[in-house]
Amino acid sequence: MKTEYIYKYNSHIGMLTVLSDGENITGLWIKNIRNSENSEIIEVDAGDLPVFEKTREWLDCYFDGKEPDFMPPVKTKGTEFRQSVWRILREIPYGKVITYGDIAGRIALQTGKTKMSARAVGGAVGNNPVSILIPCHRVVGAKGNLTGYGGGLDIKVRLMQLEGMDMSRFHMPSKKRQK
Repeated sequence: MKTEYIYKYNSHIGMLTVLSDGENITGLWIKNIRNSENSEIIEVDAGDLPVFEKTREWLDCYFDGKEPDFMPPVKTKGTEFRQSVWRILREIPYGKVITYGDIAGRIALQTGKTKMSARAVGGAVGNNPVSILIPCHRVVGAKGNLTGYGGGLDIKVRLMQLEGMDMSRFHMPSKKRQK
């Protein structure tokens, strides 16, 4: 049985749960933690592990409305396709957005395919285990549609506003489409 560590960070958007293998951040959730199987999970304070201390510093900077100029070590597990999507998410600049279609186009180019499904990209974005640090909130639908976000669309909007984005460019999906 492996040991994992949890750190709770009280942010402007609510309590964040950060998971680590002791050296890398392996999860960051806004609402509900996705438990790893066959793990002993130990809750600690930020100062108990250097990776949590660095993450706390990053989150403090981020929630103060500044772009952090460093990144705690992050390690994700997933299929090669998901990993490729998450690598692209890490490249989205602070205060900028990209569409699911843009990501699909980049992956199609990288893999030599003529096209890639934006819906498949959406599935990979939705399974991002390290929110905020891997900024899935910076992905929008075509024409500025603010589509799903695991933390809720209200949190997505707040994170985008925190980064200084002009929210008049974006719109919430119609009530019909949200169902």
